[in-house]
Parts: sequence; C-alpha cells; structure tokens
Amino acid sequence: MSTPNEAASCLAVILAAGEGTRMKSTRPKVLHEVAGLSLVGHALKSAEAAGIGRAVVVIGPDRPDVAKEVTRLMPEAEVVEQRERRGTAHAVLQAERAIASGHEAIVVLFGDTPLVRPETIRALAEAVRQGKTAVAVMGFQAKDPAGYGRLILDGTDLVDIREHRDASEKERAITLCNGGLMALRGELALDLLKSVQNRNAQNEFYLTDCVGLARARGFSARVIEVAEEEALGVNDRVQLAACEAVLQNRLRERHMRNGVTLIAPETVFFATDTVIGRDVLIEPNCVFGPGVSIAENAVIHAFSHLEGATVAAGATVGPFARLRTGASLGKGAKVGNFVEVKNADLGAGAKVSHLTYLGDATIGAEANIGAGTITCNYDGFHKFRTKIGAGAFIGSNSSLVAPVIIGAGAFVGSGSVVTKDVPPNALAVARGRQVTKEGWADQFRARPENQVRQKPSR
Repeated sequence: MSTPNEAASCLAVILAAGEGTRMKSTRPKVLHEVAGLSLVGHALKSAEAAGIGRAVVVIGPDRPDVAKEVTRLMPEAEVVEQRERRGTAHAVLQAERAIASGHEAIVVLFGDTPLVRPETIRALAEAVRQGKTAVAVMGFQAKDPAGYGRLILDGTDLVDIREHRDASEKERAITLCNGGLMALRGELALDLLKSVQNRNAQNEFYLTDCVGLARARGFSARVIEVAEEEALGVNDRVQLAACEAVLQNRLRERHMRNGVTLIAPETVFFATDTVIGRDVLIEPNCVFGPGVSIAENAVIHAFSHLEGATVAAGATVGPFARLRTGASLGKGAKVGNFVEVKNADLGAGAKVSHLTYLGDATIGAEANIGAGTITCNYDGFHKFRTKIGAGAFIGSNSSLVAPVIIGAGAFVGSGSVVTKDVPPNALAVARGRQVTKEGWADQFRARPENQVRQKPSR
C-alpha cells in the first residue's frame, strides 16, 4: 500500500460530463445523490480518502451546477470542460495540463460509480508505479457479463479489453469484466492518451485502447479485481436505488461494528457523513440526513428524522421527532414525540416531551417545555430568536413571539401568548380571563331557532 507521500504524487481525473438522459431528469446525472452525497461527490471523497493529492473533474459544457458542487466539496479541485463528446480518452485529455505536471500515477475515475472504495484507488495507483506495469484496470467477476467489456488475460497480464459486441463466442464466455476505472503511469500517460485513435464505428477515442498501446511499447497491463458491487454504475433511477441499497448496507455494518445498536438495521438509513458514538441505540425506521453527529449512550427512538443536527451524550430523541439543520441537544436532553427542532440549542437536561415546535431558540439547562409550545420565529420576512433560561417552565399550548427572553427559573402559564420578556423567577400569564355563565347552555338550547336543529334526522 502506498504511503501518504506516495499517494500525494497521484492525480485523479474524474469524468463527470455525462448528461444521463436515462435518468429522465432536469439535473445532470452526477448531481443525483446516494446516501446524502452527490454521485460526483462520492468520487471526490473516495479520491480524497485514498490520499490522492490532486483532482481534476471533467464536466460537460455549460454546467455551472456541477462545477459549483465540485467546488463546494473540494475547493482545491480543478474543473475543466469537455466541449465535444468524443470518447473517454478525449475526456481525460481535457486535463492535459495537470497530467503533464509530473505525477507518478494518473487514476481515471467516473462520476457515476459511487461504490468504489479508497483501497481500490490506492491499489490501482500502486500497480503502475512498479516494474513494467504501465496500465492497471479495475475488473470484476460478473454474474451476467452481457454488455460488459471483457478483460482478456495471458496468465496474470491483461492483453486486451474487448467490447461485448466485438467479442467472439469464446471471449463472451469470459466473466472477468471491465469496471471502467484505470490507472496510467504518469510519465507515459500523455503519450498513451494522444496515441489513441478513433477508428471505430462510433468515431470516438476510447480509454481502453491504452492497454494495447502500452503493450506495444514493451510495458504490461494488469487487473485489480474487486467485488462486482463495487463496479456498479448509475445510468437510471433503478441503478441509483441499487447503489443506495449497497451503500446503506455498508454504512449499517460499519456503525454496528463500531458499537452502535440497530434494532432493525434494514429500516435505518444513514448519510455518508453520519457520526455515531458507542452504545447509541437506534430504533426502527429512522433516517439520518447529512451533517448528523450523535454522542455515546444517546437513544434515537423509532420514526425519527435527523439532518444537520448534533445530539450530546445520553440525550434521547423521538419517537416521531424531527431535528432539522442547526438543532443541538445537550447532555441528557430530551426531545419527545411529534417535536420539531430547527436551529435551536437545548441545554443539558432540557425536556421538550411532545407536540412542540422550537425554531431559532436557545433553551437553558433543565428547562421544561410543555406540550403544544411554539416559538413564533418568523414574521414573513425575518427570523427572530427566543431565549429561555435555565430551569424555566413553559406551560402547555404557549406561543412565544420572538424576539423574546424568558428568564431563568421563570414560569409561563398554559395557553399564554408571550410577546414581552419575562424576568427570572417570574410568572407570566398572557391569555384572556375565563368567564363562566351558569345555565347558559340550557337557555341556548331552548331558543326556537335551535329546536329545529335538534330534531333527529330520518
């Protein structure tokens, strides 16, 4: 395996110019997501995890949305355009300037294969650094090889890559197939790529021709074999779902092996960046969007949805709770059933047990928020913040109209609409005074106009 310094001498060229017409979408294919991360994001993150020091992403013309996503995820990555679609070798050559800058290995990745492991990328790069190997290709044993290019071997040497339509009957019986990814020895890469010809029915320049070109120069090619699932690509929504299923299984296994209990693993969905501490219990039917971090001994009850949220040690969430971006629960805090929290901080031991919305709020330690409480944070134009002090008690069905401060230890009576600050340890009651009229109901029923209404229907 390569050391970090060796890996840094590699260049990743990520091909992300395809429109993906079979996706039937207004979005380019590489911006569709698997486990909360765009397809091109998976390629970038895998290259980064493999220790690749530099990345160039080849995108289609007039695709500022793809360029923006690349820059968001990896600001130091270079973005270049392939103005004409003339094949994979032509696409790689759009990164010619970077390829010519002296890297030991050039690894070609695809923006629509989200399951490639960093270990595979490192193995491809390592293969072309040594001995006579100038080209390394990712291959896999296909259950059904129809449609895939076949990898033709002579012993352990890769001799050729034969497209299915061009293969003989004997070659079609081969199950070792081309997974697409390829590494080229850096010092030879430009010569090989520029030597590729477009003498084929499609009149395109194919990256796979580099195998024969390298052998003609006295070098060898080899195969780095991986499990078939790692080579899965995305061309339509069915394949997108298949990749999601594989990646979710990987994420579930990783979290369980790291000390997380999943009662019904197949019903829990993670993002690629979900961070979970030891001894966390996750009940069935929970969804974790991007940006979630959960500390040790927390409990996430069933049917909860979390994204962009932080949950401290020993806190509990749900069931049927939603934590949105900016939600932060302190140690031992409780968010109960049918509670939504957005851009709000709950102090240690604070309790929001049920039927509540807390948006743009700061809740002090050990505060108790009654059922049906709402922080009224939006006036139609701007957001405002509510601050509730430590140990405060908010009665049920209260509306706190921001900006407002409820002092530490203060009480708010049930059903109040609070529009002014409440001092610490004070009681605020902001509701109409109850009026009771004895016998009113009998008098109301006795009115002539109400007698007709009370006749039973036939």
